Amino acid sequence: QAQPVESGGDSVQAGGSLTLSCTYSPYITRGACTAWFRQAPGKEREGVATLYHATPITFYESYAPFVEGRFTIFRINGKNTVNLEMNSLSHNDTAIYYCATASNIPKDACQRRSPGDFDNWGQGTQVTVSS
Repeated sequence: QAQPVESGGDSVQAGGSLTLSCTYSPYITRGACTAWFRQAPGKEREGVATLYHATPITFYESYAPFVEGRFTIFRINGKNTVNLEMNSLSHNDTAIYYCATASNIPKDACQRRSPGDFDNWGQGTQVTVSS
């Protein structure tokens, strides 16, 4: 499978918004998962949000508690692209954001947001939030 490709990372001020994009393999279809992770300096990689591809038109979202209500993950209709819309950003959101995919994965595993369940990773895109 082709490696996911992220874009959209930038420097923003606290309280601002940013949208990241992930273009993934067209082979990611039914029963697959697309996820956003992040890793801040000196910290472990953590799951941010996932999108479970139940069918070509049915998707299920999950979010880490620390982004619930601020971030939204969604697929662009007709495209192999999943965006992460981030609002009310704070300094704590500063990190490299990675897109990852997994094929043939159960829904509960997708929503667990564990890095070990994903086998295809992008190079990452830097998000910096200044106070």
